[in-house]
Amino acid sequence: MWTWQTKRISLVLLPLSRATFLWRKSFKWPRSLLPRLSIQDMVFFQKIWNLPNYVSKKEGMRIARFEKEFQEQLESARREAKKSFNDDAMLIEKFVDTPRHVEVQVFGDHYGNAVYLFERDCSVQRRHQKIIEEAPGPGIKPEVRKKLGEAAVRAAKAVNYVGAGTVEFIMDSKHNFYFMEMNTRLQVEHPVTEMITGTDLVEWQLKIAAGEKIPLSQEEITLQGHAFEARIYAEDPHNNFMPGAGPLVHLSIPQEDLSTRIETGVRQGDEVSVHYDPMIAKLVVWAADRLSGHPEFVAGNVHTDFIPQHREALLPSRKAVAKEFLCQAALGLILKEKAMSDVFKIQTQDQYSPFASSSGRRLNISYTRNMTLRDGKNNVAIAVTYNHDGSYSMQIEDKIFQVLGDLYSEGDCTYLKCSINGVASKAKLIVLENTIYLFSMEGTVQIDIPVPKYLSSVTSEGTQGGAIAPMAGTIEKVFVKAGDKVKAGDSLMVMIAMKMEHTIKAPKDGTIKKVFYKEGSQANRHAPLVEFEKEESDKSEVE
Repeated sequence: MWTWQTKRISLVLLPLSRATFLWRKSFKWPRSLLPRLSIQDMVFFQKIWNLPNYVSKKEGMRIARFEKEFQEQLESARREAKKSFNDDAMLIEKFVDTPRHVEVQVFGDHYGNAVYLFERDCSVQRRHQKIIEEAPGPGIKPEVRKKLGEAAVRAAKAVNYVGAGTVEFIMDSKHNFYFMEMNTRLQVEHPVTEMITGTDLVEWQLKIAAGEKIPLSQEEITLQGHAFEARIYAEDPHNNFMPGAGPLVHLSIPQEDLSTRIETGVRQGDEVSVHYDPMIAKLVVWAADRLSGHPEFVAGNVHTDFIPQHREALLPSRKAVAKEFLCQAALGLILKEKAMSDVFKIQTQDQYSPFASSSGRRLNISYTRNMTLRDGKNNVAIAVTYNHDGSYSMQIEDKIFQVLGDLYSEGDCTYLKCSINGVASKAKLIVLENTIYLFSMEGTVQIDIPVPKYLSSVTSEGTQGGAIAPMAGTIEKVFVKAGDKVKAGDSLMVMIAMKMEHTIKAPKDGTIKKVFYKEGSQANRHAPLVEFEKEESDKSEVE
């Protein structure tokens, strides 16, 4: 592994550049040059590579799209890096717009042998982290696939590599590819490679570690079908893919078979921790050919900007919940109340208790109660009439629904079986705190139960519009103290959750009255983090 450290990688790859890396120019250099170079050298290299170039060192990242701005961007990046790290050494790379992330699985043994097991396309990402991996790469011609594999093998052999490794490349729209890095391990997405080659790569690792040769020659490794891996994350895609720690209230997975593989370490009811990555499962599927629903995916037009470019199609904006789902939620609450009353009747020791002696239904009289549910930011009023036959009439706006149903248990789950205007349905019902979840073949619905005003004033007291924690996590940094004046958008704190850093910003202009957490402390989701001084406008609203 140490051979692949940044200080030595260029020494190994420079002699291999002509054979290993594909460039449109006859004079070929590797994608990255890590040793310290003079500005004159850097300008010379950027001319070889063709613009645009990407100048970076984490902080101080710049893109030079025209030759005249290259030196200006370089010097600006150096100043920022010097200020941040006291080191102005730069990494200069060819910038590839809307690139594909393509990686090749390689294996080497102790006898100088090395093989490739084809490529994986890992371009569909969010926050520069993979979501979908597939093998082989869509739309890659056989001759390009062969060149990719051979380039990866040459890189592995150059350092006498032993074991499983992944040689990663950036690929442009014309299928030119450029070396990015090598991961010296078996990666999360290795099952898709196993699916298309019929191999067990963990077994290969163990055999090679035991001193055996690679189990198959390059000619014996054949490509069979197409495989996808989807990483399942505990995140909210409508909130910038914010991690979501907390109880796992629902988990439904397909049955495993020869073409479907599930890898997970969680079960329904487990707590998703703030201390680990939000990935909770992997779904791997295989078929004889590649099929997909999205036309751009079918065409193989995948790249690292795929999700932002097709966000509305993949993650459509939230729409109003259908009234039938609201009826289901209301029925679920009513039946839950009845079930709690039945349990009370069984458990109470007061046989004369009026709460235990009747079901609560009025004899010979239909009566109506008003319920309120919240769909997103909108409250929905539902007038529920209890009918003599045990059914319910529910009115939402000007529409009336005839509703009948019951709850039943299956394992440790509660299901709602109901009929709405004669249409039967079945949904898994979960009521957690002030939220109702319905999971069915018709979709997944989340409906909130509004907190009454007299409770809302108590639960929100002290926050005065202050920032709240978007997820459970650890307070890493606190930038403000009582008495500080802040503007909307100013940084208040930094939270760390699920291996990611999140900056909490001021929701409005104001003066900090109190900071509820100190550095190193734990905050729960939706916990108030700071309290603002009450402004005159706030006082008038209360009055």
